[in-house]
Amino acid sequence: MQSQAWCGMSIFYEELDFRPTPIGDLMLRRRRMPQFGDTDIYEVKLAEDFLMTSLFHEAESQLAIKGLAALDRGDLDVVVGGLGLGYTAVEALKDARVASLVVVDFLEAVIGWHQSELVPLGKTLNDDLRCSLRQADFFALMRNAPEKQLDAILLDIDHTPTNVLHQSNTHFYTEEGLAEMAQHLKPDGVFAMWADGAPEDFFAERLGLVFAETKAHTIEFNNPITGGTSVGAVYVAAGRR
Repeated sequence: MQSQAWCGMSIFYEELDFRPTPIGDLMLRRRRMPQFGDTDIYEVKLAEDFLMTSLFHEAESQLAIKGLAALDRGDLDVVVGGLGLGYTAVEALKDARVASLVVVDFLEAVIGWHQSELVPLGKTLNDDLRCSLRQADFFALMRNAPEKQLDAILLDIDHTPTNVLHQSNTHFYTEEGLAEMAQHLKPDGVFAMWADGAPEDFFAERLGLVFAETKAHTIEFNNPITGGTSVGAVYVAAGRR
């Protein structure tokens, strides 16, 4: 189903996809705003949660940059938890050391947007033979025994460790849940995670119970909607205990 509002001869608003999912109604929309001219803005909503926009994505890119920068070797096997509009995955693929990239998303529709190239970065992911998209529950996979040990896990699903898209996700952010995830990493592997807002001390400390080295980065970026500066956090942890 598509909904369009017209401004002159150009589309001002277009609903590209809308469907119910087990965790709420999912919408992909494309729109233009007068202050941004002919720029197409892609936005994703899940129920009442605004998940992401193509208008600003610095924090998602920095998740891949800072996470992979913590590794000093090549031939990397990487998993990204959360596909979204693809910015973390595409940034990871810019690193020539990445040998394989598996992107896990719970929502089949999100994977379909990229496979059908309905969203701008779909073609980039489809054309890179190192990349594969997998429909699965990332958090359930982390609770299970590892299929293989990875060099890096990059996570961008929930808003923060305490503001989650579904209550079943909360276990992951406990010490037990983080320890389960760490078993999927090589002994010197890296876990990196994006969160909305400034880094929170309690979560950095919790990561330190599971990993030997932890660092919380504050990512500041221009927000063209508010006209001000917004803040995100990228946590990086390495060397499971």
